[in-house]
Amino acid sequence: MVHLYDDERLDYLLAEDLKIIQSPSVFSFSLDAVLLANFAYLPIQKGNIIDLCTGNGVIPLLLSTRTKAKITGVEIQERLYQMATRSVTYNHLDEQVGIIHGDIKEMPSKLGYNKFDTVTCNPPYFPISKQTIINENEHLAIARHELYCTLEDTIKVSSQLVKPGGKAAFVHRPGRLMEILELMKIYKLEPKRLRFVYPKAGKEANTILVEGIKDGKPDLKILPPLFVYEKDGNYTEEVEQILYGGK
Repeated sequence: MVHLYDDERLDYLLAEDLKIIQSPSVFSFSLDAVLLANFAYLPIQKGNIIDLCTGNGVIPLLLSTRTKAKITGVEIQERLYQMATRSVTYNHLDEQVGIIHGDIKEMPSKLGYNKFDTVTCNPPYFPISKQTIINENEHLAIARHELYCTLEDTIKVSSQLVKPGGKAAFVHRPGRLMEILELMKIYKLEPKRLRFVYPKAGKEANTILVEGIKDGKPDLKILPPLFVYEKDGNYTEEVEQILYGGK
């Protein structure tokens, strides 16, 4: 049993036979998180993985089906942290997955430098300026806008946490690609794999997936494009497989 508050609901993560607590007014995960969880390299048997800006814990839950490594999620919003923690417990994953309530910028000193084999991060996408219109919903505003951490913060912290030779994977928007690659190089996360995600054929890419290796040598591979929808509006075969597995 799990206790649900206000407008919370239990949703299926269909390909994984897991359930997750969601709320339309607090937080619901997006396809971006699912794509990142599928994209990231993971140690299979043992190791340590950390997911920054974990939200309601969707990425740690998804990663738990691909690895036996220990997984840590970090979330600054207490309400989302509580949702993630309850989802982990509901799915009987407490021995493998732990959720920390805190600021990602404090994690290297709290958890240790160069400790993790893999870092994943689905950060807030939108920088703050005088012209920025912030969502009145505090939970959604923090998740979408760089109120508590910037793009540079996420890349810097990822580099501090990951081992030399370890991998850090991010999902973001194409408009910030050059900034992402520049910051990754500054913080010694050599970009190795880059994939563009398109809503459908003939449209501009609206998402990027990028992975770097700590202290790696330059050798960036541009992976085949990922299309989300067919012309008829149905998911493509690849996305269908990612979301629903072989079912």
